[in-house]
Amino acid sequence: MSSVNGTPGSTPASRSGTGWIWLSAAWAVALVSTFAALFIGEVMGMTPCQLCWYQRILMFPLAVILGMAAFGNDRRGAIYALPLALGGVAVAGYHTALVAGWVPQWWIPCGAGPSCSDQKLVIFGDIQIPWLSLLAFTAIVALLLVYLRKTRP
Repeated sequence: MSSVNGTPGSTPASRSGTGWIWLSAAWAVALVSTFAALFIGEVMGMTPCQLCWYQRILMFPLAVILGMAAFGNDRRGAIYALPLALGGVAVAGYHTALVAGWVPQWWIPCGAGPSCSDQKLVIFGDIQIPWLSLLAFTAIVALLLVYLRKTRP
């Protein structure tokens, strides 16, 4: 077996170790979340609230950045994606606290559109969309941190 530099017996640079599995898993979470958000908005016809729009703004680029990084096993892609995922954790965490009633009513940022605190869509009996968004962003952050630790130079 030869590598990119042609040295016999070494592993290819694009798939060295198992680090790429963590990056691919983060990409899969971002991709499923993006398709789910598009399905809810475009197929089910539910208009997103203002905080949901912010979460989409942070999630949709993750699907692209992490996809390119996963196929190229590019550590820089994970570094670029981490701030977006952390921002998503912050917005989804705030949205979750808002839906749970932990945030005072005067802190609600939504205007004339759909209410950020009154979620109409519930999945699996009692799970609301902001909770799933928080779970997805948290999983992406955890997977990226594991990947970055395993691929540390």
